[in-house]
Amino acid sequence: QLQLVESGGGLVQPGGSLRLSCAASGFTLDYSAFGWFRQAPGKEREGVACISSREGRTSYTDSVKGRFTISRDNDKKTVYLQMNSLKPEDTAVYYCAAYSNFQTVCVMTPTIFGSWGQGTQVTVSS
Repeated sequence: QLQLVESGGGLVQPGGSLRLSCAASGFTLDYSAFGWFRQAPGKEREGVACISSREGRTSYTDSVKGRFTISRDNDKKTVYLQMNSLKPEDTAVYYCAAYSNFQTVCVMTPTIFGSWGQGTQVTVSS
């Protein structure tokens, strides 16, 4: 059974940092690409970052480039999202997602992702 469980969300002040974790079970991580998405109230779900199955190549949406870092530890079956210099507009529910592939590229199109976590709330506020 494929399962993704996010953790690490919370309340942080502007300029602060959080690290989200996504524990994967039932996956062969070597053949899975992962992504982080977020959805704020009243807004559509947007892709934040993704990491490919081969070579761990990454891609980011423009608004988080230079502030967020996605990484993976296949031995621990965990994907991370390190978020620095957080801004109030980063406030959202963050979701981890995965799809099967064996490529050096990844995409952040939500419909491609077949497995999703339950989400974790991130609130950036003073």
